[in-house]
Amino acid sequence: MTRLLLGVTLERICKAVLLLCLLHFVIIMILYFDVYAQHLDFFSRFNARNASRAHPFSNSSRPNGTVPSYGPAGAEAPSPSAKPSANQSATEKPLQPCQETPPGLVGRLLIEFSSPMSMERVQQENPDVRQGGKYTPPDCLPRQKVAILIPFRHREHHLKYWLHYLHPILRRQKVAYGIYIINQFGEDTFNRAKLLNVGFLEALKDDEEYDCFIFSDVDLIPMDDRNLYRCYEQPRHFAVGMDKFGFRLPYAGYFGGVSGLSKSQFLKINGFPNEYWGWGGEDDDIFNRISLNGMKVSRPDIRIGRYRMIKHERDKHNEPNPQRFTKIQNTKMTMKRDGISSLQYRLVEVSRQPMYTNITVEIGRPPPRLARG
Repeated sequence: MTRLLLGVTLERICKAVLLLCLLHFVIIMILYFDVYAQHLDFFSRFNARNASRAHPFSNSSRPNGTVPSYGPAGAEAPSPSAKPSANQSATEKPLQPCQETPPGLVGRLLIEFSSPMSMERVQQENPDVRQGGKYTPPDCLPRQKVAILIPFRHREHHLKYWLHYLHPILRRQKVAYGIYIINQFGEDTFNRAKLLNVGFLEALKDDEEYDCFIFSDVDLIPMDDRNLYRCYEQPRHFAVGMDKFGFRLPYAGYFGGVSGLSKSQFLKINGFPNEYWGWGGEDDDIFNRISLNGMKVSRPDIRIGRYRMIKHERDKHNEPNPQRFTKIQNTKMTMKRDGISSLQYRLVEVSRQPMYTNITVEIGRPPPRLARG
């Protein structure tokens, strides 16, 4: 009986020892993989730290900061035909087309205008933007080349904020773009649509490869970088919901704020009207031109096409146009003779600044109104 109890006890001890050994093995394996994971994490952090040191202006903690892709400010993007340097592989793979949905998008953005803004800060934040406000993605082939045109006069304060927000957004969207400020010379009545016609021609003079044109007011900032600044099969209206309209489309035919047309779409409607002097009406005329030429306006989802407007008083010499309602009703009769085909202006100056190209033009003045009675 004693021998039987002793045998049972020894069996239990052996099983306990075996169980302890198995448990020890499991613990050792867990510790091993944990140390291995920490080892990999250390090197990933080390590489990230080196990358941030190499690009002192990058800031991954805020959506507006993106890591520069190459070189110092003003450096040209490497040409696909350029010969590889000593530390580059001679068999480097060719660039692939940029993805339809860029992987680095942030989504909803916090847009505020209370922080002081300077052009020096904008330059520091965007060291890979070339002289004249141009940029080309270095890691993929963009599907379009986009000219962004802004009608302008006396809005330097707004321009700083616009550049501060839009340059990083456009880079994350993998857009090959150039930014053109179309500045109206003198103090005569403002003409937004005519300035945009000028911008279309002058941008093509600067680079004939532009095939997409975005027309944007300088006081409108997109609140979501998924609102992709590119051209589509139909003319595009980007500013679907502005804060001043309660983030709603004010009416079905609204085409104001920010819009985009391909080169062929723009020419098909004969560009924009030249005879809308002062505020209002030209956007509705453009919408009519699009509809009368058998096209439809496309828009992003209302949750993505949101914009914040920089509050300001109405500009001098940009008072509401009293003739706008009559002109809108006559678009069908006027669009073939009034547009890019009839545009006349005088080029005053072209100045390539670090973050944009400034084009100053004289576009004339409105015709005198006939006296009533």
